[in-house]
Amino acid sequence: MHSRKENSYNQGIKDFMKAFVFPGQGAQFVGMGKDLYDNNPVAKEMFEKANEILGFRITDLMFAGTDEDLRQTKVTQPAIFLHSVILAKTLGEEFAPEMVAGHSLGEFSALVAAGALSFEDGLSLVSARAMAMQKACELKPSTMAAVIALPDEKVEEICTGVDGVVVCANYNCPGQLVISGEEPAIDAACEQLLAAGAKRALKLKVGGAFHSPCMEPARAELAEAIEKTQFNTPVCPVYQNVDALPHTDAAEIKANLVAQLTAPVRWTQSVQNMVADGATEFVEVGPGKVLQGLVAKISRGVAVSGHQ
Repeated sequence: MHSRKENSYNQGIKDFMKAFVFPGQGAQFVGMGKDLYDNNPVAKEMFEKANEILGFRITDLMFAGTDEDLRQTKVTQPAIFLHSVILAKTLGEEFAPEMVAGHSLGEFSALVAAGALSFEDGLSLVSARAMAMQKACELKPSTMAAVIALPDEKVEEICTGVDGVVVCANYNCPGQLVISGEEPAIDAACEQLLAAGAKRALKLKVGGAFHSPCMEPARAELAEAIEKTQFNTPVCPVYQNVDALPHTDAAEIKANLVAQLTAPVRWTQSVQNMVADGATEFVEVGPGKVLQGLVAKISRGVAVSGHQ
């Protein structure tokens, strides 16, 4: 494992460092990517290639489907990945990252944008991941819940004391954490979290308990697909969800990607580490502005912007 110090090779050399970040599930909207398709020949070619790889016209669902269509995991994940990666491609020389990160699914977008994975392999893995997660969700009733305005340590402590599977899944920003697990355990945890002073502990409309032990069947399935895929050294460090540290070694990147399905997304820690390693501006690439909002709450001194 690389230490942060080893990887922060730009620190001290320049005062201005740009980090590009990529959103995860939940950022989708009907009409996403249509402008790119209509106005950029390179984008159009990549979207058509994606339709071919997936075996269905995902562009029809992205551009003119319903919210319901886009909420299906097998559509949502590839759709957000495609929007993000194709957008990064069309930025040309403007896309010159010194570090990258992605939130959950967005980690795959970050890896493709940084050259660690080919576009085709990235899309195939995202599609395999979505199908595996969908299957895991159907095995047992499970869900996620957002917890607002309670310290992370308190949420962790309460989850540990609840019977059944319930864990901290997304460390989004200080005061905003998502828990994940079996339905009865989530219900019990929400009750205790509210009693402990949480402003909200609200169940989310998601297919299942992502980033929890409930995803173990999906992790095992995805591990096989990742193992067979060629990974390269990225053009810059990729700060990965599982440990919030920068990685450039292909074998480490693969291992972390496999672990990601059942491990928490350490977004707060990733952004803090990127800032400590010299990031002065964060640019979100992909649908929505969720990450811009989170980054601004995690580190008030940095500039945030986005391409959609």
